[in-house]
Amino acid sequence: MTLARTVALGAIAGSTIFLGLPLGRLRNPHPRLKAFLNAASAGILLFLLFDILENATGPLEELVRRATAPVHGAVWGSFALMAVVYAGGLAAGLLSLLYLGKYQRSRRAAREIGPGAMAVAEQNEAVLQRTALGLGMSIATGIGFHNFSEGLAIGQAAHRGEISLAVLLVVGFALHNATEGFGIVGPLAAGGVRASWGYLVTAGLVGGGPTFVGTIVGRSVSSQYLFVGFLTLAAGAIIYVVAELLFTGRRLGAWETTIWGVLFGFLLGLSTELVIVAAHA
Repeated sequence: MTLARTVALGAIAGSTIFLGLPLGRLRNPHPRLKAFLNAASAGILLFLLFDILENATGPLEELVRRATAPVHGAVWGSFALMAVVYAGGLAAGLLSLLYLGKYQRSRRAAREIGPGAMAVAEQNEAVLQRTALGLGMSIATGIGFHNFSEGLAIGQAAHRGEISLAVLLVVGFALHNATEGFGIVGPLAAGGVRASWGYLVTAGLVGGGPTFVGTIVGRSVSSQYLFVGFLTLAAGAIIYVVAELLFTGRRLGAWETTIWGVLFGFLLGLSTELVIVAAHA
């Protein structure tokens, strides 16, 4: 498959993330709708986390099986390296968002102290809105790491000449990515933010663009370490974001709606996965 066609496949797979982003333009959604969209984001991301860890752990388990076989004892070195990549990616994805958020909060607190500071109510509202925008972009970043690995799979299939597999991957990933836009805008609704089109386009490029880039890289590079590294980076980021979303759901005072929203989001993610599996059959 030519480079141009491979790149086109990656662009198609990544662009469907924009389908759910216009929800970020909702004006003053009902409080229960805010809680539901926020929780549905968490549910989608929980399923995505399940899917990511399944794919990232597979190569590690395979190396363990090979290393414990009598004729493949020399594989322990490869296993050790893969384990470091796995743990390092997970830690980097999780802790980078933790400490970045801590740093940003400390800088905002320093700027808001002193004469001329806003009234407490306005200050709190501004903080909530900034937090929601930051959380939405964090979600887009975590999804972007995951979508880079999806792009790698498409590029590698195209490079090996497996055209039907590459096209099937594009269809499946495009369907899967369509739900990820909803995941990004959930915390915006919860924070009472009507995002600008510029913000939504940027979030879409951060989340969907890496599919395109990964397709180009995957066409020339085949590395399980790279694949697992980006998957675990995504997993770490998503663990942090899900914790933040559930905290937001509790703060909104609609815990029952939050639980239903998580269930809906998880089942929505599962339904797209089942469509992909059915297409493979």
